[in-house]
Amino acid sequence: MSLLVFTLIFPLLGAISLSLFPRMADGTARTIGAASVGLSALSTAFVALFWFWSGGFPYITTLWQWISVGDFQVDFGLYLDGLSITMMGVITGVGFLIHLFAAWYMVHDLEGKPGMARFFAYMNLFIVAMLLLVLGDNLLLLYLGWEGVGLCSYLLIGYYYETPANAWAAFKAFLITRIGDVFLAIGLFLLYAVFGTLNIQAILHLAPQVWSEGDTLADIAALMLLLGACGKSAQLPLQTWLADAMAGPTPVSALIHAATMVTAGVYLIARTYGIFLLAPGIHELVGIIGAVTLLIAGFAALAQTDIKRAIAYSTMSQIGYMFLALGVGAWHAAIFHLMIHAFFKSLLFLTAGSVIIACHHEQNIFKMGGLRKKLPFDYWMFVIGGAALSALPLVTAGFYSKDAIIWLSLANGHAVLWLFSIIGAFITSVYTFRLIFIVFHGEQKTEAHAGRGLAHHVPLAVLAVLSTFIGALIGQPLAGVLPSGVVEGHPWIELFFEVVSSLVALGGLAVAMALYLGKRDFITKSVAKGRGAEAWQFFHNALGFDALYDRVFVKPYLAVTRAHRRDWIEAVVNVIPGLASALNTGLTVGQTGRVRTYTMVMFAGAAVLLALLMFG
Repeated sequence: MSLLVFTLIFPLLGAISLSLFPRMADGTARTIGAASVGLSALSTAFVALFWFWSGGFPYITTLWQWISVGDFQVDFGLYLDGLSITMMGVITGVGFLIHLFAAWYMVHDLEGKPGMARFFAYMNLFIVAMLLLVLGDNLLLLYLGWEGVGLCSYLLIGYYYETPANAWAAFKAFLITRIGDVFLAIGLFLLYAVFGTLNIQAILHLAPQVWSEGDTLADIAALMLLLGACGKSAQLPLQTWLADAMAGPTPVSALIHAATMVTAGVYLIARTYGIFLLAPGIHELVGIIGAVTLLIAGFAALAQTDIKRAIAYSTMSQIGYMFLALGVGAWHAAIFHLMIHAFFKSLLFLTAGSVIIACHHEQNIFKMGGLRKKLPFDYWMFVIGGAALSALPLVTAGFYSKDAIIWLSLANGHAVLWLFSIIGAFITSVYTFRLIFIVFHGEQKTEAHAGRGLAHHVPLAVLAVLSTFIGALIGQPLAGVLPSGVVEGHPWIELFFEVVSSLVALGGLAVAMALYLGKRDFITKSVAKGRGAEAWQFFHNALGFDALYDRVFVKPYLAVTRAHRRDWIEAVVNVIPGLASALNTGLTVGQTGRVRTYTMVMFAGAAVLLALLMFG
């Protein structure tokens, strides 16, 4: 199992070498960046094989003692079980495909400008941080990876920092996710104060012995963990950063905002499930937050004109499904959808990047149109990814993962959350095929040139295969790691509701065809003026949360800072430096640098002293 360390070492060495030699040739930078993650993925595959062959038992390796201060001791230890194996496969496997695609994409995005090594250094460092997050056997090491992915996200979102809007988008993402991180840190302090350790398995073992169900401290700890998860996973009320994060290069959106970082909150809740089981009210809140967020994001996606922002809101919505699954006790279904979502959402983002490059960096979907003839490969990749996102029945992987969540939400007694999930499924199908029909059907409005090369075709093709029912055949070794949440004895009822959710998804496709295929006269007139235009603008602005937060938090904070810019405490404190400055000014007036002036001053001073002596 020493191979486990190499999953971290390879991308870390890649990040270090790329950072030390930032002016290396672009081809070398791309090779190092992609190959290091490829070697990490290969190491992960070997680790998984050895782990299965050895019986699939949890494995712990302690590399060194990290902190030792009095009674506070933390090891730098890695913990391997079915959940971490699943997450490692997503991080390194999908991460390698994204790095490979980025080797093609960044050549066209940078267009000869410097920065290739910097880009891949950030990407490799992100992989290292994400692996630390999922492999850490204690909450402090998890928190180190947690902050590492936040830092890398900031660097990658603001990669094109010369544009002020990109820099502000990075700052916004960093600030909002830090709010969640503060709550998570408070949760860690509380857990250590109660249990005297930050080891995750020790806490899960001790929690039922120390706390009873509904204990106040358990509720507070679970709430702090939940708020931390909401920040990273862009869930209500900390969801507003994700759409603006699309300012980064498209492979960044695929890696960070589809496959890995935004699922960190889901992983955190799943890993600490024992605490949430002791806090049933907060556990229920997890599902409510997910259900509300998936609807908010779904309505926002219906009115987006930027291809990447539309996909970003769909990410927010699908993470909402995962939170809903966690909240209703469908733990396995949440992780299953996490994996499947990584496949089809990475496919959608990467294909969107290919379309953007083909259309000369155009991202407005209404300036595209008719691209299925010019970009047939991209068209079918987008259709496969969109079908999986919409959970079209039987042939897509998304059908099996999302329908498991929808069914278990009802089977576990959460009828209202089931209704939310059904409405969300309908909206998802509408906005997904709206995007496909507007971009690839209708009248062609721009010239496009198809991408070529193995680095372009292979990642998309592999992700497309994994987005079909083939991807759903990949099992997750979660038995004994998480509660199953499976409801037995209702096969016919389950089949009935699977048919219902399938019909809902197909109904969304039919509505999208009616509204967005052809000339789109009805929908165009509906949103042109009056209430329709107001509703469209409301959805386009993501239900006004940015404006609300600006009015409730930002403007009052700025008003307070302006009011206290010259308050009395500052005035009193500034008296001493003010006097010193005035004295300095008075003394420097006589420093003219002229000998004649100094001589006259000396004689004048001597005369004054003589007069004082004579008349004193």
